[in-house]
Amino acid sequence: MLGPVRELARLRLAATEAEEQALRLLEIGIWLAAAFLFLGAALVFDAILVVLLFWDANRLLAAGLVAAGFIGAGTAAALFARARLRERPKFLAATLAEFERDRDTLGRP
Repeated sequence: MLGPVRELARLRLAATEAEEQALRLLEIGIWLAAAFLFLGAALVFDAILVVLLFWDANRLLAAGLVAAGFIGAGTAAALFARARLRERPKFLAATLAEFERDRDTLGRP
C-alpha cells in the first residue's frame, strides 16, 4: 500500500488535472461563443448589404452566394473547434502514469 502522503499527492494531481481539463473546455467554449457572435453579426450585415446591392439585378443569385458564405464560415468554425478538441491531452494522463510507476515500484502486476 502507498503511504498516506503519496496517496494524497496522487489525489491532488488527479484533481489538478480534472480542473485543467474543465478550464480548457470552458476556454474553448468561450472562444467559440465569441467567434459565433462576432462572425454571425458580420455575416448578417454583409448578407443584407450584398442583397441590397443586387436587389434590382440578381437578388436570388446574391442571396444564394450569401448563403454559401454562411455555410463556408460555419464549416470553418466547426473544423477549428474539432482541431482544438483533438489536440487536448488525454484525461488524467499524468495521474495514470504515476499510478503505473507506483505499481511497478511496488512490484505488483
